[in-house]
Amino acid sequence: MARHEKTLPQNLAHPRHWGQWLTLGLLWLLARLPHRAALRVGEWLGLLAHRLWGSRRRVVERNLALCFPDMDPAERAALRKRNFRFLGRGIAELALSWYGGPAVDRIPLHVKGVENLEAARAGGRPVILLSGHFMSVELAARLIGWQVRLGAMYKPMKKRPVFDRALLRGRSRTLPAILPRDDVRGIVRALRSGIPMWYAGDQDYGRRHSVFVPFFGVPAATITALTRLARMSGAAVVPLQFYADTRDGSYRVVFEPAWTDFPSGDEAADARRMNEFIERAVRAHPEQYLWIHRRFKRQPDPATYLYPD
Repeated sequence: MARHEKTLPQNLAHPRHWGQWLTLGLLWLLARLPHRAALRVGEWLGLLAHRLWGSRRRVVERNLALCFPDMDPAERAALRKRNFRFLGRGIAELALSWYGGPAVDRIPLHVKGVENLEAARAGGRPVILLSGHFMSVELAARLIGWQVRLGAMYKPMKKRPVFDRALLRGRSRTLPAILPRDDVRGIVRALRSGIPMWYAGDQDYGRRHSVFVPFFGVPAATITALTRLARMSGAAVVPLQFYADTRDGSYRVVFEPAWTDFPSGDEAADARRMNEFIERAVRAHPEQYLWIHRRFKRQPDPATYLYPD
């Protein structure tokens, strides 16, 4: 269901896009390295970003202070630094996922709970796979895609069309359906055709179609699309955790049992349930979460802004 052109659209060759092409070229070169070497380079880039990318470092600092107020400041600072290492590692994982050769597919992947996914699909019921925004998402999607047929929703990068095209081509390697998050009809069709769709709703997408419910005890604008998609398609929601295991260099995926009584009829309660699951996953591996996102950008009082200028 993902579509990408075999020939390059003329407008993508415009000089204003050359920076994107250069970035993709560097990612391609990074993917030529053995995967462990690529990850080490990525971690080094993450540490460099920690030193130089002050605006996002302050966002991470603020997020960690809001979410872990009882953590010792020195411990939070160490967590922030580890998080940037995983941010850089995630860039290397993206490069390997999009441009890596067959050796990438031999990276160890340990999958647990497939029986939960199969039970949810019993009788042909559609399935939504719920996760959060963790650094290893691109490589995890490639590795999982060889074992489990699934699709994904994504936010089109309209201002970065070269990156958008690369994302679609890269993910299409193993995923049969990659659909814009606002293509509700297409997503419902994919679900009803038997393709489990990967969904992450843990970012601030604005006030429209959002409710304010706690995330780590802080009000967070939380989109209610999960409830609407489950209601429209009749899909079961299967929570999905994935993370990099630095002890042995493998990746681990856990399919949890499908939720019962979802949708509940109360969008705020459903959104709270989603945030509680993602919070639990984050607490297990806080260094691997995408803390550079301003998750609490919008607050119930529009005059409240929680981030430094």
